[in-house]
Amino acid sequence: MAKFCPLFSSSGGNSIYIGGGENSILIDAGMSAKQTETALNNIGVNPDSISDIFITHEHNDHVKGIKVFTKKHKVRLHMTAGTYEALIKTDTLDNALDCNIISSDGAEVGCMLIKSFATSHDAKESCGYTIELANGRKLAVATDLGIMTDTVFDAIKGSDLVLLESNHDVNMLECGGYPYILKRRILGAKGHLSNDVCAETLVKLIESGTTRFFLGHLSRENNIPQLAYQTSVSALSLAGAKEGEDYYIRVAKPVWDEKAMIL
Repeated sequence: MAKFCPLFSSSGGNSIYIGGGENSILIDAGMSAKQTETALNNIGVNPDSISDIFITHEHNDHVKGIKVFTKKHKVRLHMTAGTYEALIKTDTLDNALDCNIISSDGAEVGCMLIKSFATSHDAKESCGYTIELANGRKLAVATDLGIMTDTVFDAIKGSDLVLLESNHDVNMLECGGYPYILKRRILGAKGHLSNDVCAETLVKLIESGTTRFFLGHLSRENNIPQLAYQTSVSALSLAGAKEGEDYYIRVAKPVWDEKAMIL
């Protein structure tokens, strides 16, 4: 069995715990090491059991805690070459850390095979990840993408569980107080995925066999959890899918959530 639990998922910080067999990993570490340790302890996980962290990109809400957490718990880091270069330039990494540049073959951690796929975001070389388990199950994490590209969809389709970005409601963003330039960035092809595009993608994913969804990386200023949830559920209902029968869906909270999904 595998345990999938978003510890943090919002514009303020992101980290996802995945435990498969005797091995445990994190996707991103965007909160302080202390906050991450507390979140892990709250779901019954010893922080020392984390062996590897996979980084999606260099933005602070995904890497804030990696230097301290990695040194303290002797964790190996994995990332794309572009992300590594960006983090070295900002002094977020140093040569003392154990870093692996992830290849097209992915990286094996115990019974898990983790592969990256390119995402469209305003970072050096951002990516999402799929996690293939020994029992044939597949998980996927896809956030921080301005558009749903064929590359992303082909990577995540057929997954048993997908955490997909549902960052903002377009009307809330356009009518909100953000500066015009920031609004254009978020709405652009290298920005963030809206509730509507997320919902459209979930309909296609359920047709590919996905039955479990997390909505992630919600904006604190331009979204409401209930709105993100209802947008996706309404789209799935129009497609003939019934919640609790054909699929299960949760909004990943910005703080740790003890209600993990078990596969």
